[in-house]
Amino acid sequence: MTTTVPTPTPISASPKSIARARRKASRRVFAKQFARSRAGMLGLTVLIVFALLAIFAPVLFPATMLDVTKATGMPYEPPSLEFPLGTDVSGRSVLALVVWGARVSLVVGLAATVLSMAIGTTVGIVSGHYRGFLGGTLDRFTDWFLVIPFLPLAIVLATVLGASMLNIIIVIGVTSWPGTARLIRAQTLSVGARPYLERSKALGAGNVHQMVRHVLPNVMPLVLANTTLAVSISILSETTLSFLGLGDPTAVSWGSILEEAFASGAVSQGAWWYIVPPGLCVVLVVLSFNLMGRSVEEILDPRKGAT
Repeated sequence: MTTTVPTPTPISASPKSIARARRKASRRVFAKQFARSRAGMLGLTVLIVFALLAIFAPVLFPATMLDVTKATGMPYEPPSLEFPLGTDVSGRSVLALVVWGARVSLVVGLAATVLSMAIGTTVGIVSGHYRGFLGGTLDRFTDWFLVIPFLPLAIVLATVLGASMLNIIIVIGVTSWPGTARLIRAQTLSVGARPYLERSKALGAGNVHQMVRHVLPNVMPLVLANTTLAVSISILSETTLSFLGLGDPTAVSWGSILEEAFASGAVSQGAWWYIVPPGLCVVLVVLSFNLMGRSVEEILDPRKGAT
């Protein structure tokens, strides 16, 4: 007597597992395409070097080297074996100042960019999704911020709030979001005209559900590409405000180094080593973020068949 072995019934995958698998595959494709981008990998390499220097700054150069009362060099001493980048007006190592300055500049740049992206993305999605009074009001509010010059507004806010690292992050974040909001609003309007969003409305999905589950995932590639470009702007803004004396007086940043060098007359003293290194660091970090941002933008551009 033969027995028939029943065939196992195939278990269909759940929609959530399918979505997770698709997102995982998309991340793998994105990583492979980014790894093939020479400009993007160059920018990432430079950024990793600066990040490692910032993380291990206390190990490489003890915090006592930043203390003016414990300086071991002579003022404006040129580069030597003891001081590879020379000394500042107080006899401190410029190399130690530059490495420690990377901590403040990168932290402020990244934190201010996160705040700016959060505000810009929220305002852009809400103003693009709601077509009535709320959307129009947010749109006019964004236009009002766009027409105000960034630097005077940032100087006024920094002066009112006071000189501290947290206040600088807030100032840069709340003054640099309008451009992101305008881009996200345009993308939200495009997403709102697609059929699947109309089906979601017909099935009774609320506005919050539509914005979080349908609109936000579709605008995230644009947010990601814009974030890498906005970090460089935030770092330049922090450097500018610190150069104008509006940064945290207790923290060393690339902008504060340049401000102190200018105030102490490093140019007239011919102390180029006091000015060039922090300025070059700003240029390299900004350039690395721009290279990464352009590469991400090219990969995520749907007109080029990116995933």
